[in-house]
Amino acid sequence: MATALAKADDVEVVEYAARIEHVSKSFAGPAGQQLVLDDITLDVAPGEFVTLLGASGCGKSTLLNLVAGLDQPSAGSIATHGRPALMFQEHALFPWLTAGKNIELALKLGGVPKNERRGRAEELLELVRLKGSYGKRVHELSGGMRQRVALARALAQDSRLLLMDEPFAALDAITRDLLHDELTRIWAETGLSVLFVTHNVREAVRLAQRVVLLSSRPGRVAREWRVDIPQPRRIEDAPVAELSLEITDVLRGEIRRHGQH
Repeated sequence: MATALAKADDVEVVEYAARIEHVSKSFAGPAGQQLVLDDITLDVAPGEFVTLLGASGCGKSTLLNLVAGLDQPSAGSIATHGRPALMFQEHALFPWLTAGKNIELALKLGGVPKNERRGRAEELLELVRLKGSYGKRVHELSGGMRQRVALARALAQDSRLLLMDEPFAALDAITRDLLHDELTRIWAETGLSVLFVTHNVREAVRLAQRVVLLSSRPGRVAREWRVDIPQPRRIEDAPVAELSLEITDVLRGEIRRHGQH
């Protein structure tokens, strides 16, 4: 991928965390090539939290996979500042490893020396509020705790860009709300750039500095909103609810326009 660095008076300046330029993606189907994404252009600034929102099947996860480098666009280009870290809806932890060893595996793949891995894994567990859980097996962890370990493992990749594909969708409302708080705190503490996929409008507004709405298939950037509501926010806050209602109305219009129900 292309670099996101520029030089200014011999100081390296990060221009963007991710740059998506005129990206389209097609897949082969029974009726021929199916266009899933069409001419997507989008930047994620260093330290920015962006949510990708849209109806099911609009190509949100496809776009995230392209940014992660798991697939290649049919047209256009994608550049990132370093290799992104990706967190899925399912925690995908190895059940035969402890929480700490799952994180250590990511550290090992990242080239961290063996004698440093445990200490770093314990630091990451503390960052996600799981101090003392290094030796716990996956089956001993709740759903929310497993996602915290998955987040710690993603952070272990030492990336400046975190890609999150509906990571809290399978959790109950209270656990999801708690993890919203934790993610917001970690983002603020680390200065990470986050590109977060969701179909939940209030979740998008609760978390993001900017909400990007994709139209129904083929996915195009239909509209963007700058979220100028101070953090910390709550799902039930009046400004969050008000902006969520506005976005929901536009989303419904997009779904109707494309004939989906």
